[in-house]
Amino acid sequence: MNFTDERSFNRWFIIISCFIVVGLVLWNTSIFFQRLKEDERAKMSVWAKAQEALDREPPPEDADLDLILEILNNNTSIPIIHTDADGEIAYTTNIDPGKLEDTARAKKLLADLKDENEPIIINLGNGEKQYIYYGNSPVLNSLKYYPVGLVLIGFLFIGVVYFFYTTTKSSEQNKLWAGMAKETAHQIGTPLSSLIGWTEILKQENVNTTYIVEMEKDISRLETITERFSKIGSAPILEETNIIAATQHSFDYLKSRSSKLIAFSIDVPEGSIPVMLNQQLYSWTIENLVKNAIDAMRGKGKLNISIQEDQKWAHIFIKDTGKGVEKNKFNLIFEPGHTTKKRGWGLGLSLAKRIIESYHHGRIKVAESEINKGTTFKISLRKI
Repeated sequence: MNFTDERSFNRWFIIISCFIVVGLVLWNTSIFFQRLKEDERAKMSVWAKAQEALDREPPPEDADLDLILEILNNNTSIPIIHTDADGEIAYTTNIDPGKLEDTARAKKLLADLKDENEPIIINLGNGEKQYIYYGNSPVLNSLKYYPVGLVLIGFLFIGVVYFFYTTTKSSEQNKLWAGMAKETAHQIGTPLSSLIGWTEILKQENVNTTYIVEMEKDISRLETITERFSKIGSAPILEETNIIAATQHSFDYLKSRSSKLIAFSIDVPEGSIPVMLNQQLYSWTIENLVKNAIDAMRGKGKLNISIQEDQKWAHIFIKDTGKGVEKNKFNLIFEPGHTTKKRGWGLGLSLAKRIIESYHHGRIKVAESEINKGTTFKISLRKI
């Protein structure tokens, strides 16, 4: 059994054990409730016998009046309605008289007692009968809701266990991705240093400078990628930055390196909108969103980047004319591993979400989307 299987076994063991414990407690509570109900039935039978002895005319010769009154007065909690053979209420015990002033309300109360327990019949002799209708005591009524509370506590406990394991798993995944990113940056760094050295040698060998310039561009790109990956898992340094200039810079870079079949356009206001920003991570986010848009358009379409602002936020919109996203997947597409492409890890959008929300304390979402017409992503960053 590997570590993952063991954790899964422990999780299910705890959950199943919780269900078993809750089930056993509910079962024992049900038994206790039934026994208490039987005890109250027996108590009411004795009470009814005492009432019968008191109501008989003439009273039994062996009746102990003091004992009868003590039995009748001993009931201080169980509500009782005493009726004649025709169902007319003769008198009540432990019931607020105000509830009997309204005839309809009195009948409703009597019906409720009939539903709770079978009546006890009092035989007064000469074929005359009376009926004792009684309800559950406050203790018994409270006990009825105890299993419900116990079930809620059980589900709450299961929810806590599930949340604990989910957050633990998410934390482990985050550490794994951060570790892989830092290791990638480290692995790229070694050959990158070698390439920088080789470019210096080629300069001394009087190689065509055009070749060297292109190589230096690629080396600069690799340095940017390395620095980006090295920042994953670490708290980035945020600096006051003009979001308009930063977005324009990313736009120009991506436009120059994308297919001519993509019609790029940008709409930004004049002036400056200052935000706290890590420019490299922000450019990585824009790059991921633009590449995602290009994939959605299958390499041909229109892509527009625009910026709007309100009193507190700067809003960046990336709009494409791609295949669109179904509304029920607006949040799912930001989950790690979710992808509709045959090739890819499904990390671009989840990484963009992490950069914007975790590192910059901003927001990112699908603002709108329509199948086969396009999607608009919205990034919101708090202004300074």
